[in-house]
Amino acid sequence: MRKFALLFLLTNTISTSFYAQTATKNEDFYALLDTVKNLKGHKLKDVTIANYPQKNPLNLGKAGIKPMDLPQAQAVITNVVLTNQQTNSLTDILKNTNGVYIMGTTGGYQEEIASRGFPLSSSNTFKNGIRYFNGMQIETSGLEKVELLKGSAALLFGNVAPGGILNLVTKKPKNELGGEIGIRYGSFNTIKPNFDFYNSLGKNKSIAFRINGSFEKGDSFRDFVQSERSYINPSILIKFNSKTELLLEADYIKDSRTPDFGAGIYNYQILDLPRSRFLGVSWGYYNSKQALSTATLTHTLSENWCVSFINSIRFFETDLFSNTRPNPVVGGNITANGDWTRSIQRTENKDNYFIQQADLKGKFQTGKINHQFLFGYDIESFKTYTTAYKNYMNYDVININSDYNPSLEPAIPTLDKNTLTTTPINRFGVYIQDLAHLTNKFKLLAGIRYSYQDTQSEVFTYATKSTINSTNYDGAFSPRLGLIYQPSTNVTLFTSYSNSFEINTGQDELGNTLIPSIIDQYEIGVKTKIVKERLYVNITGYQITNENFYQQSLSNGNTYSYIKVLAGEVQSKGVEIDVIANPIKGLSILAGYSFNETKYVKSSYFIEGSELKYNPKNTANFNINYNFEKGTLKGLAFGLINTYFGTRYAGRPTRVQIANDTRKLIYVKDYFQIDTTITYTFSNWTLRAKISNLLNELNYNIHDDNSLNPIAPRNYAASLTYNF
Repeated sequence: MRKFALLFLLTNTISTSFYAQTATKNEDFYALLDTVKNLKGHKLKDVTIANYPQKNPLNLGKAGIKPMDLPQAQAVITNVVLTNQQTNSLTDILKNTNGVYIMGTTGGYQEEIASRGFPLSSSNTFKNGIRYFNGMQIETSGLEKVELLKGSAALLFGNVAPGGILNLVTKKPKNELGGEIGIRYGSFNTIKPNFDFYNSLGKNKSIAFRINGSFEKGDSFRDFVQSERSYINPSILIKFNSKTELLLEADYIKDSRTPDFGAGIYNYQILDLPRSRFLGVSWGYYNSKQALSTATLTHTLSENWCVSFINSIRFFETDLFSNTRPNPVVGGNITANGDWTRSIQRTENKDNYFIQQADLKGKFQTGKINHQFLFGYDIESFKTYTTAYKNYMNYDVININSDYNPSLEPAIPTLDKNTLTTTPINRFGVYIQDLAHLTNKFKLLAGIRYSYQDTQSEVFTYATKSTINSTNYDGAFSPRLGLIYQPSTNVTLFTSYSNSFEINTGQDELGNTLIPSIIDQYEIGVKTKIVKERLYVNITGYQITNENFYQQSLSNGNTYSYIKVLAGEVQSKGVEIDVIANPIKGLSILAGYSFNETKYVKSSYFIEGSELKYNPKNTANFNINYNFEKGTLKGLAFGLINTYFGTRYAGRPTRVQIANDTRKLIYVKDYFQIDTTITYTFSNWTLRAKISNLLNELNYNIHDDNSLNPIAPRNYAASLTYNF
């Protein structure tokens, strides 16, 4: 705790925003045009060359509202940060945020994101502004930056969970010849070659293109666990003239790895098992692939107005074949002596997704009031196919206290198909928003969205050849209101309110349709620029209330995520402090602290006042990087990445309607982790090295009461890159 106390002190001493705008007063309003030209981030020029806040608004914002004018917390992790820290996973990236974190790694094949106490599903995860499936590992080598919009985003994107949204922005075409090739090698026999190439065509360079990709293969600190991933990301930018351009982007990833649910819990107690012990089946697999293709047409109508059209399609497919987790009904309980009778599961998922979106944005005046205006619509279509197989019971018996021996595994069983669930979902939304500059110091942001959704479900049972159909129609308005007060160009105080309507998919334990969730969000904060813009401050307080919060049902050994229980009314309260500083030339600092408490405030199912699982009350980060820019050490850089992850709970909340309920929460202790990096650039070559978890901390990602995955031990990675 002494380590955390020091980190907390440093964080609060220099707490600042991840970014803020540095434009003058006149630029403050006219920055919209820069954003119009930078729609989806596809400018031909590089935006960031140092670890300063980006001067452009978030791509996610759609309207081009600058950071200092937006009554909402936000963050950008730039390409400079991603490169300096040698990030290779979403976990690495989120070490630069607070209040947004990895809440779990179910099966070892995904990184489950949460923000402000609420899980961020694929509906809250975007790639280049398009919803992206996050139930698989995400490749980071193709990223230019990562954007986070905390709090409400329902007005802009419709059916999203509270807490915030995350946008992965990929590398864009450039109008010059260049690129890099490299190779990375690290612990656990992990090897990763990568490439990046860009150029332009034509005398006037009206066509620019870029293609980057990578391949990664390796073992794990867990015995018998392997993974393999391939990725490619091509893009083309066509400038028809000075007013019209078309950006074409594609993104494909294929990932295969050994599922590893762990099994180190007995009677709600974490067992002291070796970190490397694997207790799955060595032949198990989780195969996943995802393809995304997007076309963005942008046209400038006049000096003050522009319109954009986006069409995108996405496809993903997953196939999980492995042991089940310990479970009294379908997975087998672990006995006091460590014996575990295992069962086998298999589930296949396929999803086709399409979106069409149009936005009109611009500026105008009414009297002395300037307006920054946005009007748009989006049409979305999903069609998901889920094939569930009958579990294979009593596959074998192992003892979790002994090292696993794959040679004793029985033959791989053949499972029969149980059900095929087909879920078509069609959505339509229309929205309008205006940022009114009332005076030199006061601004008002107001907007509203109407969303309509048609959800169908068809469940076919193979054994009986029977089909059950259901259809839901839902619609709602989502308002947003924010007030901004700027006593000077360096200080913004804001408060905001938003109301959103979240449609809950799935069914309850009796097979009934789930009722929608109504979510109220309040936010208040301050953003400042200090010391000649070398220090930026963002302090935010918030309250989020979800009247109808659903969670996956754990009754009767249920393992299907679409069967849920109404937990009641949930409320999240918290404070966040974000940091970015460049005190001297070559030195950059990113830091932050967050406090969050998410509880059941009204519930007939769980104890009122009890906390939701997996959410840390405190998170903090303090990351520094120093580049030697002259002298004999020119080209050398080093960094420290310090993160603190607070105490939280796993297990199963006690049910109030069950007398002497045996369910209970599992306390998970906090931990402090340090990573260190070093980089040396000479001529066209760059040599990088990184040690992660320097202090070899041991902690866990836990799922319910029956599985846990330890975090990786101390490990290293080194890479060599040639730039041209």
